[in-house]
Amino acid sequence: MEKQSAVITQSEKERPPVRLLRGSGLCDRIQDLSNSIADRAFELFNSRRRADGHNLEDRFKAELESLDPVHLDITESADSVTVGVEAPGFKAKELGIGLEPHRLTISGRRETSEHYREQCLKAYVQRLVGDEIYRAIDLPAAVDTSKVTATVKDGVLKLWMPKAATAQKVLVKEKAA
Repeated sequence: MEKQSAVITQSEKERPPVRLLRGSGLCDRIQDLSNSIADRAFELFNSRRRADGHNLEDRFKAELESLDPVHLDITESADSVTVGVEAPGFKAKELGIGLEPHRLTISGRRETSEHYREQCLKAYVQRLVGDEIYRAIDLPAAVDTSKVTATVKDGVLKLWMPKAATAQKVLVKEKAA
């Protein structure tokens, strides 16, 4: 069977901006993710007929099933920090970015529905598939959170963050009264 590939590109005007999540929205998404991992770990526990001794193994397996690894590349220059994040299949509206001067949080959630006809059962099957990504990292330098630019192109989220202005030393001289 021959492999086929397709490339889809969007012009700058068509591409929606990546939204920054503020406080409670990000906390709610993290809480939802934590709850779904706990629910899946409990399902694994039940599938073992509630046998003790595998709690940590069930938790790790639930986390691996719930979270896709997010690969990223961090580059620091004299005036900025650039982060490239692989998020294949995610659109800009499905990604959320939480940013503090020294910390970056990236989360994404998408749900797709698959429809197909099962020939041997003569049935129509619909399956809802969900993918989530999450990554929190400490940045190598403090950044100015008000001047961040973010774009999504070809499954890669690019963040450009200018470094925050550093405090300058002021020499104080004594004056005679």
